[in-house]
Amino acid sequence: MTSKPADRYHHGDLREALLAAGEAVLAERGVEDFTLRECARRAGVSHAAPAHHFGDAAGFLAELAAVGFDRLTTAMEERRAGAGPEPLAQLHAIGRGYIAFAVRNRALFQIMFRHDGTGVGSANLQRAGGAAFGVLQAAMARVLAAHRPAQAPLPSLALAWSAVHGFATLLIERQLDACLGQGGIQDLETDLGGAMLTLMTHALAAPPTIPAG
Repeated sequence: MTSKPADRYHHGDLREALLAAGEAVLAERGVEDFTLRECARRAGVSHAAPAHHFGDAAGFLAELAAVGFDRLTTAMEERRAGAGPEPLAQLHAIGRGYIAFAVRNRALFQIMFRHDGTGVGSANLQRAGGAAFGVLQAAMARVLAAHRPAQAPLPSLALAWSAVHGFATLLIERQLDACLGQGGIQDLETDLGGAMLTLMTHALAAPPTIPAG
């Protein structure tokens, strides 16, 4: 008796195989041409298998976004762990991890922050997104405790996230191509990205001033 393609997998292995196939489809075709049938074909399973695990295309994309946030958390934590104890150095390193993740995972990065109903009600996506945000939140709390203990955290947190996320988005959307050196996007990630993060961290450490007028 011939085994069905899905028989090659245990339950958890099939889910991971589908996610890997889905990530490849997303990277090659984008959200607009993302289909469950193509994901199943790439994984070598029946066309009903993705729906069984993820429900519909939106549910599948939500799980891919959760994978992205888990990877982002890992990227930021790994950079932070190598930065030493100084809070500003840790924040700078987390920003580098954020930008590096975006460059290396463009398709995932784009769906992680979509606001089109994808992921509504996904507990796994909420968990993964909250964990990633928590890394930045904790780093900012350490910076403020060391340099601006009286500062309300939200404005500084919004500044840091906006700067890093905005730079990463401009980078992967090719809006900074005019600044590219011979190393291409990797130069922007390391050189210009590092300079931007240095300016940001210095601004966060400087005494706050009140604009005149």
